[in-house]
Amino acid sequence: MDQQHDIVIVGGGIIGCSIAYHLATTTDLSVVLLERSKLTSGTTWHAAGLVAELRASPNLTRLAKYSGALYETLQNEGEALGFNRIGALTVARNDARAFELKKQAAMARHNGVTCQWLDGAALAERWPHLYTDDLTGGVYMPNDGQTNPVDATMALARLARRAGAEIREDTPVLELIADGGTIRGVETAGGFIAANKVVVCAGLWSRALGAGVGARFPLYPAEHFYAVTESVTIDGDTPIVRVPDDGVYIKPDAGRLLIGCFEREAKPLDPDSLPADFSFGELPFDLEHFAPYLEAGLARIPEAANVGIRTWFNGPESFTPDGRYMLGESPDVAQLYVAAGFNSIGIQSAGGVGHVMAQWLVDGHAPMDLWEVDVRRFFPFHNDNHYLVARTAESLGRLYAMHWPYFQYTSARDQRRSPVHDALAAAGACFGELAGWERANWYGEPGSKPTYAYSYERQNWFEHARAEHRAVRSDVAFFDQTSFAKYSVSGADACRYLDRLSTANMDVPPGKIVYCQWLNERGGIEADVTITRLTETRYWVVSAAASAVRDLHWMHRHAAGFAVDITDITADYAVFGVMGPNARRHLQPLTDADLSHELFPFASAQTIDIAGTPVHAARLTYVGALGWELYVRRDAAAGVYRALTGHPIRHAGYHAMDSLRLEKAYRHWGHDISDEDTLLEAGLSFTADWDTNFIGREALVAQKARGLERRLTLFRVMDDVTLLTHDEPVRQNGKPVGHVVSSAYSYQFDCSLAFAYVQGEAGFSRQSVIDAEYTIEVGDREVPAQASLRALFDPENAEIHC
Repeated sequence: MDQQHDIVIVGGGIIGCSIAYHLATTTDLSVVLLERSKLTSGTTWHAAGLVAELRASPNLTRLAKYSGALYETLQNEGEALGFNRIGALTVARNDARAFELKKQAAMARHNGVTCQWLDGAALAERWPHLYTDDLTGGVYMPNDGQTNPVDATMALARLARRAGAEIREDTPVLELIADGGTIRGVETAGGFIAANKVVVCAGLWSRALGAGVGARFPLYPAEHFYAVTESVTIDGDTPIVRVPDDGVYIKPDAGRLLIGCFEREAKPLDPDSLPADFSFGELPFDLEHFAPYLEAGLARIPEAANVGIRTWFNGPESFTPDGRYMLGESPDVAQLYVAAGFNSIGIQSAGGVGHVMAQWLVDGHAPMDLWEVDVRRFFPFHNDNHYLVARTAESLGRLYAMHWPYFQYTSARDQRRSPVHDALAAAGACFGELAGWERANWYGEPGSKPTYAYSYERQNWFEHARAEHRAVRSDVAFFDQTSFAKYSVSGADACRYLDRLSTANMDVPPGKIVYCQWLNERGGIEADVTITRLTETRYWVVSAAASAVRDLHWMHRHAAGFAVDITDITADYAVFGVMGPNARRHLQPLTDADLSHELFPFASAQTIDIAGTPVHAARLTYVGALGWELYVRRDAAAGVYRALTGHPIRHAGYHAMDSLRLEKAYRHWGHDISDEDTLLEAGLSFTADWDTNFIGREALVAQKARGLERRLTLFRVMDDVTLLTHDEPVRQNGKPVGHVVSSAYSYQFDCSLAFAYVQGEAGFSRQSVIDAEYTIEVGDREVPAQASLRALFDPENAEIHC
């Protein structure tokens, strides 16, 4: 047995076997898969085997569709997977759920998923054996199916072996071995196996394996229940039925029915409570916990009401804090990858995940925008045991809960706070959570304790945000922006280093602020940042809160060969925004510094005193108004806050900010721009200094010569009622050309605004984008919209240069 391999895969469930299959059939790399017991013995063997095509986003839907196509292809080629496209029906018991399902159906059709909305009467006629009296309707997806998880895994393993991969069962990995921050291999009972790259696909055991080398894979197991009835005869075909309002799914199972659930409050499972040799294992069944869901499932098919139960099953599944699986290279250990935390959708995800992970391992980057499942989205606090236990109890149930716009988890909160958090609460803040930060999303009346009332219509904060917006556009408002990710880059090569990373020229005078992007070699946008030169050898970089781990990973990866020191200073500083046409009038009495436009121009920074405290003042804006971002040492933040709010000023939150920034067509990394969107496609070429040798320049030059095939475009909905969220299909002259990537209601123009990428023929003109007629599909309605490639508010930037 060879003890040196290009890639070692740890874990022989369907995920690991799919990665092995795709690597073996598409590369000449030396691949070995190590399974501690037998293939599928962890959690794959007891999966329900559902293979759905629709997921929460277009790219994850692409991966799920690939899985179904792969299973179907392999079965048609003679592999016995037990795959069958029996169709699936997801039903609604109320109007809000019906609207949500119609939105999902619109996104599904746009991404090539066949689906149909049926009202309650049509459901009753099509499937008379279903109880439909309490149903508003449902979405039918005829190409959804099921497979035998064990057979599918064995087929992938068999084909991987045939293509040259080595698969070793009964070979437990005792620990991962890393040196100098890079993975070197794995230690097994049979000795050390060296590897250039290691992929952890060990399910609920992945977190413990990663911890041994300092890699954070935040997932936690929970008990997952289902029951299988005795044989039942049902007249007509029976698709998979999901009743999310009841937390129940039902699937035909060899003449029987399997009834499973995603309960509202799950039962986290201490992984240390499992025996070391846990293999094909089950957990004690909790009938009291499962009974309400079993009753709901049996009631949905009255013919099964009096049928006995053949199997009671409870087994562990692993869940992540946000309900999305994790892929990619660890930011903590180079060349260590993970594919784990599948939240009970591992079977339907495995084919697509194997496909993209194989490419990721070979190329060193994801083949598409996979930020929503990238392991770098997680922070250290996510891996805390207490956090994971509390969040897992809630996150499992979120799989079938309503996916309300602006929904906020209630568990495991207060991980990171602004130093003026309590003062904001007293001012009426309603907090939302992002990257662990408690952030004021909107404000009720001072002294109140506002909470969200969720809806797909105007929520209870809508008019509060309007007032906050009005203050920014006509007077002045205070924002707490402490959650910004902040880094110090210093050293003899700081300028040369940032010049290489950044699209703009970094050799600017001290005090100058530069807005720019960091690109990958393909021209895609890895980060959207502002950089301030403080001295000849020191800079500050400011980025989005959610991308801090990713940013630092990117910075350190490219620091080799440069004499630079990179420090995360996020926790050291509070950030206060004072924004609006009266911002100067509000701030000037608080400082001796001259804040005039002549002495303190836009995109410049100075150290000024406020309330006797040195403050790094940056004249910037993300809301399209005159204003300053004030960076204050954390221990001095309370005093500066009191000074800033000692005179009348309205507090404003992130909902108002989102409206304001869309009116100015300001991009948001992770929604509007990503690593698969180029600088040219995003309309950000104005940030590029083409005379510098920034990463990605060559790709942009080549793309410019070819001509663009897609362009980020701002849309204005032509009514004052429609609200958008994301992923709504966009049609140009009746033809699908894109989907909404972000949106907000504009209080300035009394309509919804949205960004979407418009597809076109290579070299299509700006004018052709603007002149076309557009509609946006919202639920079951086509809503007229107007396109723009400029900001709708103050396109000449007069408001910020005054």
